Amino acid sequence: MIRTRNTSSWLRLLALLTAFGLVAAACGGDDEPAASDDAPAAEGEEEAMEEGSGSLGDCPNPMVFQTDWFPEPEHGALYNLTAGEGSIDAESGRFSGPLAADPSITVEIRAGGPFIGFQPTVSLMATDDDIFMGYVNTDEAIQNYNEFPTTAVVAPLDINPQIIMWDPETYDIGSWDDVKATGAVINHFGGAVYTEYLVGAGIVDAGQLDGSYDGAPTRFIAEGGAIIQQGFATQEPYNYENVFAEWGKPVESLLIHDSGFELYQGPLAILDSKLEANRSCLEAFVPLFQQSIVDFQNDPAATNAAILQAVIDLDSFWQLSEESVANTVVEMGRLNIVGNGSNGTIGDFDADRVNEVIKIAADQIPSMDVPEGLSADDLVTNEFIDESIGL
Repeated sequence: MIRTRNTSSWLRLLALLTAFGLVAAACGGDDEPAASDDAPAAEGEEEAMEEGSGSLGDCPNPMVFQTDWFPEPEHGALYNLTAGEGSIDAESGRFSGPLAADPSITVEIRAGGPFIGFQPTVSLMATDDDIFMGYVNTDEAIQNYNEFPTTAVVAPLDINPQIIMWDPETYDIGSWDDVKATGAVINHFGGAVYTEYLVGAGIVDAGQLDGSYDGAPTRFIAEGGAIIQQGFATQEPYNYENVFAEWGKPVESLLIHDSGFELYQGPLAILDSKLEANRSCLEAFVPLFQQSIVDFQNDPAATNAAILQAVIDLDSFWQLSEESVANTVVEMGRLNIVGNGSNGTIGDFDADRVNEVIKIAADQIPSMDVPEGLSADDLVTNEFIDESIGL
């Protein structure tokens, strides 16, 4: 497969600006020329340059990111940092490529799931000092706050794409109100906190839960759709109808987000113990990553090709196709999985939403030891977000 470089004009300009230490000031776009030494700065520009003192040169090299699953388009903004360049080591599941904005920096993206024994990202971040940031869901951040506090700095997905899915020829489900009455087994990953919420909120019965799901389609197909199964809205509905020939028909689904549990799925987080030392890096990196979210959503071809090639090289049960990765990006936009939320900014956090997840965790999820007084300010920050960047 031939991979073409997909570096946008914005990223090319950013690479040049990086050399002069102006990354944070430039991350909002490239529409206006930089002021010369002799010319007065435009209104607001001087203030932005004073505030945005970060530099990519202050970032670790390599920049190592731990994800929660195989390479997939939901991780596209991260892989897009290399503009489609790079390759994966099939044994370790580690993808490496040059940072497009500064090719002297290597980006390393580590696959999760079976590659890390299905461990929580936080536990790996705490034991492997090479990891710069990782995907830490809101519930995982709450659950690990006492021992390993983290702060999420940017959210590539505004809505959690996790779903439960079923065969519409077997079950007539119109909303979350109908799920309990089916009595159907709900096959999910073990340790999934949202399942405890569903029980605590009275949406499903505890006896319906089966935590043996491993991400493969085998059981759902073998049982002829007799079970309900977890998945991603951006992947499974398309794959079961168009990729998995043994099934080859539609499934229907409900977003976990729409059940009332509105956590952030896969935000990039850093250990609090590393936050201060990396503040300058984050000032430069977070706006760069915000722009990568936008660029990938608008033009995913080269990065999707790199993701697909990585999956081919891994040669596992996890299978993607050119059509499926293209469809995932379309669905991320159609379902507002990737979106600006209630404002015009990509990647930022809604503190009220995070506080509600904390409240739900304390009130309805028995396994979670929620620290007294924990709030959104402890778990997420918009400090490094450039509010001018959005879809």
